[in-house]
Amino acid sequence: MSDPEPVSAPRAESAATKPATDRRNESAIEKLDRNWMELLQELRVLQTGVQILAGFLLTLPFQSRFETLDDFQTTLYLANVALAALTTALILLPVSVHRRLFRLHLRAALVSSADRIAKVALAGIGLLSVGTSALVFDVTAGRAAGLTAGAVLLAVLLLLLVYVPSRLRRQADQGKTS
Repeated sequence: MSDPEPVSAPRAESAATKPATDRRNESAIEKLDRNWMELLQELRVLQTGVQILAGFLLTLPFQSRFETLDDFQTTLYLANVALAALTTALILLPVSVHRRLFRLHLRAALVSSADRIAKVALAGIGLLSVGTSALVFDVTAGRAAGLTAGAVLLAVLLLLLVYVPSRLRRQADQGKTS
């Protein structure tokens, strides 16, 4: 997810001298509206992922093998359920904030806060994926497999969700200065 673009007054530059990100010829409020809509789309994707994982977790207690979970597995399961609920709440938070700020002309604050909230929710669903995978591997293949699967998935998600976007941003920043 990209950071919301700062709001500033349009400059009187020709399209040839403007950076590629400024070629939209949109007002500050149009830019905020576009950023808000992009954030909502990203939150919808996150919401679907959380719903799938939460739905899976909520069906587990009704399975016959659930009663055989040891203390570690039960704790991991409950931590995953709590994380799913909290991540769901985070994903809903920008909508709640929007309802509270509606018609108060605070779109910049809304977009900025929703951007930060979406980043935390993305981390939440990443951790939820790690925890759920670790639980499934632990139950089906043993503790070592569960811990290994969780560690490997955590490393892969850190690479994909933190390192890759950071690297792309650094490359873009270097392109601007060259």
